[in-house]
Amino acid sequence: MPIYTKGGDKGSTSLYDGQRVKKDSLRVETYGTFDELNANVSLADKMCISTENKAILQKVEYKMFFLQGEIATLNTDTFLENSVTITDEDVHFLESIIDRYTAKLPKVKSFILPGSSLAGAQLHICRTVCRRAERQFVRFSSTEKVRPVLERYINRLSDFFYIMARSEDYEDYLRQITEEVIKQYKGKSGVN
Repeated sequence: MPIYTKGGDKGSTSLYDGQRVKKDSLRVETYGTFDELNANVSLADKMCISTENKAILQKVEYKMFFLQGEIATLNTDTFLENSVTITDEDVHFLESIIDRYTAKLPKVKSFILPGSSLAGAQLHICRTVCRRAERQFVRFSSTEKVRPVLERYINRLSDFFYIMARSEDYEDYLRQITEEVIKQYKGKSGVN
């Protein structure tokens, strides 16, 4: 069975509830940007050094499918009845990660460049795509009814990606120091 339906050949697409809209609608642009973000999050999770960070990012990737699904539905009640949704618990999860990582990472005393590690740089890409998606969501929510919990969740996401980027940069810094200490130890002791 082919993956193409030809239904969009004239510039429209089907939403989650089966209704059709123009592909350039703000709704499609908004959930499409969150889809772009989720693909970037998937890439970031493959680059992470920390297994904990990988697991956290995978949990967020999963939740983003439900965020996109809700935005991609004209009849939100149908979506809420038939799918998992973003809840205040999801907002609290992001806040708990932000708070815990902020407490354990070195304090930032100046402007930082976006990513000193590969994973950190990719997570900063996630942060910037998230901010673009949030701006689109704000425009979208000015004309469409959205649940307030979605606004809170989306608002926490860019801060979440920022702190995850800092975490991966710090993990990479610790790895480099460890490698340098081992290298110097081996050089002084003659161990190979």
